[in-house]
Amino acid sequence: MKNFSKRPWSRRSFLAGTGAVAAGLSFLPKKGWSAEEAKVNFYNWDTYIGETTISDFQDATGIEVNYDLFADNDELFAKLKGGNPGYDLIVPTNDFTERMILAEMIQPLDHSLIPNFANLDPAFQDSDFDPGRKYSMPYMWGTMGIGYRKSRVDGVPDSWQYIFDSDKYAGTIAWLSEPGSMTGMALKYLGYSFNSTSEKELKEAEALMIKQKPRVKVIAEDNGQDLLLSGEVDIAVEWNGDLLQVMEEDDDLSYVVPKEGSLLWQDTLAIPVGAPHPENAHKLINFLLDAEAGAAIADYIYYATPNKAAKALMGPEYTENPAIFPSDETLAKCESAIYLGEDRKRIIDEAWTRISAA
Repeated sequence: MKNFSKRPWSRRSFLAGTGAVAAGLSFLPKKGWSAEEAKVNFYNWDTYIGETTISDFQDATGIEVNYDLFADNDELFAKLKGGNPGYDLIVPTNDFTERMILAEMIQPLDHSLIPNFANLDPAFQDSDFDPGRKYSMPYMWGTMGIGYRKSRVDGVPDSWQYIFDSDKYAGTIAWLSEPGSMTGMALKYLGYSFNSTSEKELKEAEALMIKQKPRVKVIAEDNGQDLLLSGEVDIAVEWNGDLLQVMEEDDDLSYVVPKEGSLLWQDTLAIPVGAPHPENAHKLINFLLDAEAGAAIADYIYYATPNKAAKALMGPEYTENPAIFPSDETLAKCESAIYLGEDRKRIIDEAWTRISAA
């Protein structure tokens, strides 16, 4: 794990200030729980949990956590498409959450077992992709943008042009291995909607990326931040929190949301159909939505928390950081991904195959 010792208050001092995290957490009432094996199988993104979150949960509940990682939403979907291999809790992004709901891959939640739902900002207690939060709870939210090494880039690369339509940084560019997101960013650069279904506009975005592909050093599996940190690339498409983590280690790194706008995403907590330990999954969800546990996670991974109670425990270096909580002007230019059906997904995946081979 990364060491962010340069922060004005460290993770260690934060936890000390709140007391032993597990000691202060609010838990579910035991009444009504069925007897269940003391295990829960958690499938999450890499570097996307607090430093001690898993051990705190295990110490507080006696429930063993088996923790597996996936690289992107496509891998998560593919892993569960043929049937749940045994996971109890997963973390899909909003459009994939909707896709999995429609495919009947996610089961409804029992809100009576998640009292910490009350800690969420009211703006996140409902959603277009999951009305009433019947199937999912919000985990983190943020933007996608450009990370860059300041000493090797002229000024601020505040346009998707540097990623999709320029030879200025040829050979030092990292794309992200997210077909839908990368296509959406190309569409934004061209002046179209991230969620365009126009065949003409999608073809134009594909042609743009095929032309640019020889200038791209690597299509990264969600590790563009590490490639920047090691100096292997100078400019990379990445999630804001991943970039903020390495910015804490290297003052020469920075992050920007391009002027054309970007992707506004929300990751969720959901229980897949066939989960072997659904009650324990509810316990883990409730734990993650606790104020102190949520603050410790946000402090460690530096993504925007939808947890109002957790945010209230954070300092201004977090709550007032525009890379975490963008301005209203920036947010107005961003779009959330919408699930637009399997046909559009197939068109994008087939185009991505051609782009990757270019």
